Amino acid sequence: MPKHNSIPIRGLADTFNFGVVISRLSELKELRPEETEQSHRHNFHSFLFVENGSVDLEIDFERYQLKPQHILYIHPNQIHRTIHFNDAQLYFFGIISENIASEQLTLLEQIVPVKPITINSEDFVIMTEALSLCSLLFERKQDKMSPFLMTHSSNVIVTLVISRYMRQAAYVTNHTRFGVISKAFSLLLEKQFITHKRPAYYAGQLNISVVYMNECVKNITGFSVTNQIHQRIILEAKRLLYYSNKSVKEIAEQLGYVDHAYFSRLFTKIAGMTPLTFKNINRD
Repeated sequence: MPKHNSIPIRGLADTFNFGVVISRLSELKELRPEETEQSHRHNFHSFLFVENGSVDLEIDFERYQLKPQHILYIHPNQIHRTIHFNDAQLYFFGIISENIASEQLTLLEQIVPVKPITINSEDFVIMTEALSLCSLLFERKQDKMSPFLMTHSSNVIVTLVISRYMRQAAYVTNHTRFGVISKAFSLLLEKQFITHKRPAYYAGQLNISVVYMNECVKNITGFSVTNQIHQRIILEAKRLLYYSNKSVKEIAEQLGYVDHAYFSRLFTKIAGMTPLTFKNINRD
């Protein structure tokens, strides 16, 4: 795998000028080469809906196999690569953040990261019929109302996916005070983990004490606030170590650590190996 100064980011092809793409795929070669040859991020939100066969993917160092009636949401921050199609037939749906309603965008941020989930036949039929309709609308580019129709119909699909994830992944049970605070902390952490690494900062932003915030987060996730902060930092470090040619010192500085020796100790504590060991193990 060739290394880069930064993690590759793939956008929608120029032909998808609505900021939305819907494709029905059955062979790996139907994907753009950059989707399979190298792990990367998207600058849009991705959704997969598997009808038949199976698909093997790698997302943030985890391998997954999607099977019939599986759906999967991939956030723009997540690094991924499609590895193999096994007699697969699926819908691929991509949409930029600007085309997603603010309420739905907030909910997507709250459910990340997620794993593939299986939905029942009735729900899957509804989703694929919605995708089929959107696909037909997408082909009518000459219609002056096409951008409006695509944006609003696409949000129906996004909402359907969110509802199924919230139902099956038990997010609906977390509308307690603990759940609300834990989600708020997660959203803040995702945006500010590089610049702010102390629990006191996040507690201050939420106008609560560190002790109470820690109680809320641990009740929902099983882990302390400090652990959540460290896990997020080390995930980003792993991404950079694996997919870029930056040194450990450069990565430490990019993640806000002037003392790269301290960063190395933290990485070793969380990952169970040194940054250099992780880099060497994953070097092709």
